Amino acid sequence: MTELHELPALALRDLLRHGTVSAVDAAAHFLARIEQQNPLLGAFITVIAEQALDEARTADELRSRSGDAVDLPLLHGMPLAFKDLTDVAGVVTTHGSAALEHKPAPADSPLVSIFRDAGAITLGKTQVPEFGLTAYSENRIAPPSRNPHAPSRSSGGSSGGSAAAVAAGLLPFAPGTDGGGSVRIPAAACGLVGLKPGRSLVTAGESAGDPARLVVPGPLARTSEDAALMMDVLAPGHAYLRELKQEPPRLRIGVTLDSPWAGTFPFTPEQESLDALRAGVALLEDAGHVLGDAAIRYDNRYPDAFTTAWTAGVGAARISPTREALLAPLTRTFRRRAQQRSAAKLAEALAFLRRFQHDTLAQYGQWDLMLMPALAQTPRPVGWFTGTAHGSDRWPAAAWTGDADGDYRKQCEYAPWSSMVNVCGLPAITIPVHWTGGTACRGLPMGIQLVGPMESEGLLLQVAHQLGY
Repeated sequence: MTELHELPALALRDLLRHGTVSAVDAAAHFLARIEQQNPLLGAFITVIAEQALDEARTADELRSRSGDAVDLPLLHGMPLAFKDLTDVAGVVTTHGSAALEHKPAPADSPLVSIFRDAGAITLGKTQVPEFGLTAYSENRIAPPSRNPHAPSRSSGGSSGGSAAAVAAGLLPFAPGTDGGGSVRIPAAACGLVGLKPGRSLVTAGESAGDPARLVVPGPLARTSEDAALMMDVLAPGHAYLRELKQEPPRLRIGVTLDSPWAGTFPFTPEQESLDALRAGVALLEDAGHVLGDAAIRYDNRYPDAFTTAWTAGVGAARISPTREALLAPLTRTFRRRAQQRSAAKLAEALAFLRRFQHDTLAQYGQWDLMLMPALAQTPRPVGWFTGTAHGSDRWPAAAWTGDADGDYRKQCEYAPWSSMVNVCGLPAITIPVHWTGGTACRGLPMGIQLVGPMESEGLLLQVAHQLGY
């Protein structure tokens, strides 16, 4: 008999709406999974079991009063969790930082409100890097988030805890937020479908501390159908799930390895990355699409401008001077630099990024979609970015002494095709098309990234579904 955590999110949703499975049973099942596996995976920072079961009982009462499933909210009784950058009323938001006072949030964030209104049940808060700054989910307040496919490896970041939870069956699916790859990087590392919607489609994820408007929420899911279901909540009225099974048109897809980081941080993709790209090309060609090489020219001033915009928020964060020593080395370094920059320097960087967006969109516009690897390297070992071994006996990482610039360089070499998509405001999807070791001996997941024009979220989901994901 298939267990609840083995079901696609869509199938579980249908069982809950029709009363075949109660919300209490679903919440209890996933809470038991979390209790069993989280000590190894570090996916959750906070679990709110009693609150979740209370919410589930209320959902079951609503179901008993409802005459028809269609009267129930879209995600009636579905277990969820949120990154610990997102406020859930009455629950501490740590932002992954030891430098902050950890107080319960007074109210739900807009993102949480959307899912609460859709009937979802919140199980807790998932592991994140400090302030969501990095491509790995390790911090000084809780054990690192580990990859369910190889616990010695990272689950990515900054939505790493959520991705690990979905991949391990601790959640049916989860919302992440993506400001420079933070949905797509952990999705690729954990073998999931990860969708970053285009700018302004999901207004609930917007932040005042994001002057370049980089961050947008998106789904982490095991299938394109599950991702489409979540998109119907994030962007109501677009009917992504209903339109998913329509065949996409025959597309012209540009294939590229070019990256705006290459001039500053030259990198060579690992063979596993190229193998994933090759697998993606074969799948897309077999589906009838036309692929060709696309040479993209990026302005070499991009890395400095992006870093200036990306770190502006941490520079403005309210942190007591007496607690700044508790920040991780990378956070402390980039906060100091952000505070030393003038407002004119930030404005100059933002103006450059707008020109970069215009130039890049003009080049991408020669193709229907752009294709590239999701990551340039296999999922990295836990502690690899910070230069710290994170064995079970080595946490907490209070003695991190890693080089901030070396850490940042490693991240940019690991995920060199992510951040420019946020700068351009475009939708993008990662699809887990390849596993190291082959199908006979599954190793680590490796994926591709497809980038589309504005308002192509539905098309990207259709292509993923067409490829069997």
